[in-house]
This record gives sequence, C-alpha cells and structure tokens, in this order.
Amino acid sequence: MLLTGAIGYVGGRLLGALEARGERVRCLAREPRYVEPRAAEGSEVVAGDVFDPPSLARALAGVDAAYYLVHSMGAGDDFAQRDREAARNFAAAAREAGVSRIIYLGGLGRGPDLSEHLRSRQEVGRILRESGVPTVELRASIVIGSGSLSFELVRALVEKLPVMIAPSWVSVRAQPIAIEDVLEYLVEALDLPERDGRVFEIGGPDRVSYGDLMREYARLRGLRRWIVPVPVLTPKLSSLWLGLVTPVYARVGRKLVDSIRNETVLCDDSAAKTFSVRPRGVRAAMERALANEDRDFALTRWSDALSSSRETPTFGGARFGPRLVDSRSIRVPVSTARAFAPVHGIGGRRGWYYADGLWSLRGALDLLVGGPGMRRGRPEGRALRPGDALDFWRVERVERDALLRLRAEMRLPGRAWLQFEVEPENGDSRVRQTAIFDPVGIAGRLYWYALWPLHALIFRGMLRHIARRATEAGS
Repeated sequence: MLLTGAIGYVGGRLLGALEARGERVRCLAREPRYVEPRAAEGSEVVAGDVFDPPSLARALAGVDAAYYLVHSMGAGDDFAQRDREAARNFAAAAREAGVSRIIYLGGLGRGPDLSEHLRSRQEVGRILRESGVPTVELRASIVIGSGSLSFELVRALVEKLPVMIAPSWVSVRAQPIAIEDVLEYLVEALDLPERDGRVFEIGGPDRVSYGDLMREYARLRGLRRWIVPVPVLTPKLSSLWLGLVTPVYARVGRKLVDSIRNETVLCDDSAAKTFSVRPRGVRAAMERALANEDRDFALTRWSDALSSSRETPTFGGARFGPRLVDSRSIRVPVSTARAFAPVHGIGGRRGWYYADGLWSLRGALDLLVGGPGMRRGRPEGRALRPGDALDFWRVERVERDALLRLRAEMRLPGRAWLQFEVEPENGDSRVRQTAIFDPVGIAGRLYWYALWPLHALIFRGMLRHIARRATEAGS
C-alpha cells in the first residue's frame, strides 16, 4: 500500500501502526531522507510529489490501497486551490494504476456556512470519490494527542494565560477524538467489505467545547484558569490575538479559527455500526496524550534534536513542545568508559564538581519549603540503578558508559530532568549535558527564565570539571 504524508502528525503514527500489523508499506515523500529513519526494515520510501504526476505514477505502480493524508493549510491563501490540484493529480494517477481503494482523512462539519478550510477538506474527499476508485473518507472532529494542532493550541493557551479572553468560538461544540482511535479507524478501513466509496463521521462520545477542553487540560495539569467571554471578538480579531499569544499558530491562525467556529458533531452513526472502534472520552484522551508525551520523552534523545539543528537556541534555551531545554557538550580525549566515570560518580560526598556551595544553598532552600534537600546523598559501594535517590534527584535511567538521566524531586513549579550522555567520537568521547524543564503555568516559566543565567553558569562549569576529571583519570 502507498502512504502519503508519512512525515506528518497522523501519517507518521499510521506508518508504525501499519508496520506493526505486518503490511507492506511504500511511503511517498518529497524528501525521502526525512522518512527513511522512521520506516522499518521492509518498508519502502520513494521520492515523489502530489504536484508531479509522473512521480505519482511510479509510486502507485503495483499498489492495492493508498492513504491520502495531504493538505496545504499552512501553504498560504491559495491552499484550497493547491489542495484541489493535488487531489485531482492523485485521483487520476490512482485510477490509472488500478488502485482498489483510497482511504482519506478529512474534516467533520455540515451546513452552508462551513469554513474555507473545512470546505476544502471535504472537496478533496469528493474529488477522490469521483475518480472512480472506491474511497473511504473519514471525517474527524478535533484530534486529541500530543503534537496535534488542536491539542497544542489548547496547551499553549492554558499554560500561558491565567485569565483567558474567550471569543465566541470557545463555546462551539465538537466531538474530540483521540489520535489512537483515529489510527484504529484508518487501519480498520483496509478491511471494510464494501468496494464502493463511503463517508464516515468519526468522533469521541463526548460533546464539548474548546472552553471545556481548556478547563479539562488545566485540571489535569493542576492549574487554575479563568475564562472570560468576550462576544465582540470576530474570527479575524481572534486570529490576530491567537497569533500574538501563541506565535507558532500565527500562519494558520485565521484558517484554524474559521474552522473552530463550525460545530463538528456527529450526525451519522454509521461508523459505530461498521467499525469495531469504540472511541474513548475526552478525559481519557487527554490523560493518554500527556502520558504518551512522557513516554516519548523518556525514550527521546533531546540532545540529538538540539545538535542536529542549525539554529542557535535563543535566551533561555530551546523549546520542544511545552518543555524548555538547555544543552551543551564537550569533547574529551579518553574512552567512553573513562568519560562516563565522573558522570556516574556525581553527587553525595563527591559533590557536583562545580559551585558546591550553591548546590548546598539550593538544598537548604528546598528543605525550608518541605523538599528533600541534599541530605539523601547517594548509594555507596555499588553502581547507580533506576529508582536510586541522588541528593534531591532520582535516577530515572542509566546505561553503562552511555547515559544517566536524573529526575528532580526538589520543590519546583514544574518538572525537571538532568541528563548526561557519552558517545564515541573519532577515538575520543563526547559528553553532552542536557537540562530539561517542563514548566507549569506562568510561575514555571518565570522560575526558568529568572534562574537560567545562574543555571547556565553552574552547568557550564560542571561540564568542564567532568571533562577535566575524565582527562586526569585517563592520563
């Protein structure tokens, strides 16, 4: 089968789900090098573009089913025309290749006053269906999952604003659906017995508004937030406000707000009768989104993303989702085992290699507010293990001669980690130190930025002394 959009939010997750099911997957990508690291052995990645018909013909050769997960909302004001052209190209190529089924994920909504974005999404579905290739179109409401546009919008607003000015669109009803449930629908669509094209509306069991989603997110994060209705904010003014408060959405803000003003509730229950999927509710979907985010974070090497980026982090470190990250590295002319030895020996009686007086002061302040302080020390006479206490940190993960990740247990307006990694580099070793902070609300951000210069000084000095100890031990 052919998968388009494998570099995107849904497509990237669908790729893993199809591979886990044992499907033979071919991914279409303008930049194959971005998809190849994600694809499992046995999956194929081919170069192509929906605006290049000859490349589509090559990609669709021998394909039985094709997933169409392409849209151009971030491309500019002509996104609808571009979506129309791309869909026509793909539909024609699929028909010529003899594809037996197209599966398309579109947007839920009804009525004559649909936003331009939703009209475009549904027009794409119509173009695919009219190709003559049986097309299964899934029309989804708000998708909840870490990284989804709607979820990140809710997160950005709730995390940043104790008091939120609420335009009328925050009260519009929707039936949000978890990303995991969307993936189940997409995979199960392969097994539908019908050969004719059909449209299915998919959503969770709860009918809620964006305001309800904001309140639920605040509850899960332990934040107190107030929503003040302001009926005079038009979609245009709302999009400008949205771009000011959450700059990451500035480019798609107007289109997003235009879409939010439309109710996205299910009017057809045929999906429940046809599919075995039983979508979870909003609370479970949000809890899962946050839990999955923590799991992905625990498995992610944030330093890789930092070191591979050509952009210099701005003041306060780089940002990854809600988290703030400060990372630095140093090359040491010793083996990885020797470079890791001072990392593994950190804390307790050995201290933290730099500015121990400031570490002790931080521990004393932590004790005053009911935290563990620095009095717990570290296990002596054996290697560190996950779960060990290390002063006011807890060992979360340790890999011999390679990685030590510590989770902070001092009192903080958020969650914090300190991670050390050691890798071989042309006969030497590179030691990377990464501090990660997941702030809660405004207090968390104020804490990070207020102390960042001091933290940067301490962490920089700590890394230098770790390198010095490793070099002295290796000489």
